[in-house]
Amino acid sequence: MRVITVKVPKAYLEELNKLVEAGLFPSRSEAIRIAIRDLLRRELWATRGVRQKEVRLEGV
Repeated sequence: MRVITVKVPKAYLEELNKLVEAGLFPSRSEAIRIAIRDLLRRELWATRGVRQKEVRLEGV
């Protein structure tokens, strides 16, 4: 995996922390990975007809 740095509004971070504290995700990193995966599925793979196999992603 690669490390990236992103800036998010304070409100996003607070809500993300709530999801982790509620036990829905083991960490903020995992929640963000899942959010990115879901975005790719919805926007790239579904709308452009790109198959998941054509886009090699770790852990998907």
